[in-house]
Amino acid sequence: MQLTTKGRYAVTAMLDLALHTGAGPVTLSTIAQRQQISLSYLEQLFSRLRKEGLVTSMRGPGGGYSLARETEGIAIADIISAINEPVDNTRCHGTEDCNEAQACLTHHLWCSLSRQITDYLAAISLADLMNRKGIRAIAKRQDQNYALQITRN
Repeated sequence: MQLTTKGRYAVTAMLDLALHTGAGPVTLSTIAQRQQISLSYLEQLFSRLRKEGLVTSMRGPGGGYSLARETEGIAIADIISAINEPVDNTRCHGTEDCNEAQACLTHHLWCSLSRQITDYLAAISLADLMNRKGIRAIAKRQDQNYALQITRN
C-alpha cells in the first residue's frame, strides 16, 4: 500500500485537531496554515470526515471543527477508511483476476500484507499518536511558527 497525499493529509489534520481539541473548535484555515496543507483540500477531506461521524462542525464566529469522539475511539484506520483511501496491495484490487482472469502466484501474499496494514492502523488511535515521544514538541513548534505568521500579517 502506498498511502496517498489524501491519506497522509487526513491523518495529519486529524492529529492536529486532536492536539488542539481543548481550545474549542478549530478552523480549517488554522490547520491549513500549521500543517501547510491547502485549505480547499482540507475542506474536501473534512466533508468526508464529518459524513463518517469523525468530526463535527460549528458555523459562525468561534466556529470550526471538533472531534466527534474521544481520541481513544478514533483509529487511524477509521480516518483512512472515511476518506475512501484503499488499503490494498494487490494488483487486481482483490478480485483475484490478476493473471489471465485468475489469482497470480503472489496474490495471497499481497492480500495478507493488506490485512496486516489494516490491522496495524486499526490498533493505533489518535490518543496513541498524541502520546508518542516528540509529537507534542513538534506541535508546540508548529504553534509558535503559526503565531509568528499571524503577527507578521
